[in-house]
Amino acid sequence: MGRLVEGKWIKQSVITSDDSGSYDREPRSFLDTIGEDHDRFKPEKGRYHLYVSYACPWATRALIMRSLKGLEDYISISVVNPDMLEEGWEFSTDFPGATIDHLYDVPYLRDIYLKTDSDVTTSVTVPVLWDKREETIVNNESSEILRIFNTAFNKLTNNFDDYYPQSLRDEIDKINERVYHDVNNGVYKTGFAQNQETYEENFTKLFDTLDFLETHLSDRNYLVGEQLTE
Repeated sequence: MGRLVEGKWIKQSVITSDDSGSYDREPRSFLDTIGEDHDRFKPEKGRYHLYVSYACPWATRALIMRSLKGLEDYISISVVNPDMLEEGWEFSTDFPGATIDHLYDVPYLRDIYLKTDSDVTTSVTVPVLWDKREETIVNNESSEILRIFNTAFNKLTNNFDDYYPQSLRDEIDKINERVYHDVNNGVYKTGFAQNQETYEENFTKLFDTLDFLETHLSDRNYLVGEQLTE
């Protein structure tokens, strides 16, 4: 495993911790969007590409939204090998479902980050939403990619299904906040804890939240409202 530091690949642990010994996720580096009113990134068929790993749940939810919104013919994909070793995410065809990099045939996902910024300091994560025309990363934060897919291409696909409806947003945001911190990120904070106290604190939050979700779903089919949402 490793990360990019001023454009150089440094082989080191990607586990970052705060002063208490708790896992501290680094913020994503690229946080732009796509929209008809955007001065750079417009919604167009075939213009964008998604880099994913089937081993990564953050990338998987972007793939799910791509499918739900009927974007398979609009946004192409490349799939890294699920084994993230010293060189980070790697393109190869020696694992079922993994692919080459269909755009540039580079060996590593970090090469895609370096095409955007040759001096970048960042962790190299999936998913990555790439603009083929500008040859740059649009966004590498999965929650924001979900929102982009939910609305940006509606007029092109004629798919107006809304997974973040206005009437449910407050409740979705509330559920998202707890699930993100205590489950999605909670498994990392538990597994990567640097001391017993931090481990027990995050372990408790994780399983308390799983119990809450179990109870919440005991008499309903969806976390929020009566429809599928993000």
